[in-house]
Amino acid sequence: MSELDLREEPYDGPVAQQLIAAVQLEYVSRYGGPDTSPVDPGEFAAPRGRFLVGYLDVTPVVSGGLRLIDDATVEIKRMYVVPEARGRGWARLVLGRLEDIARSMGATRVLLETGLKQPEAIALYESSGYERIEGFGHYRCEPDSLSFAKDLR
Repeated sequence: MSELDLREEPYDGPVAQQLIAAVQLEYVSRYGGPDTSPVDPGEFAAPRGRFLVGYLDVTPVVSGGLRLIDDATVEIKRMYVVPEARGRGWARLVLGRLEDIARSMGATRVLLETGLKQPEAIALYESSGYERIEGFGHYRCEPDSLSFAKDLR
């Protein structure tokens, strides 16, 4: 098995955009439409955020980003693993790296949203110590949306 090469890349860079387009197609397939939450690519750039792309050899297979919400809180967005690379632990690796980056930025709490039609994401977050919270953000009132948080202290 190859090692995953995790790299920080611009949210609006070509490889990140390729993976973001793929996750949007996944949302269309599962929910009937793309994620419409407002995103500014600059939010995912240092010092207020980061975006990671993971490569197997030269092939991008996983992504995830975070953006600072306030001095102590980050939000994780655009976690995605291409279908042919699923089940290998890459999402858990990216999630852990994003949490490490959040800590290095001074954050003590991570928030994220996912949906009822993403049971694999729900399982990942719950098994990684995330707990359900009241809805927040763009989808806070959507019945298919689930919000999670984790204390990083």
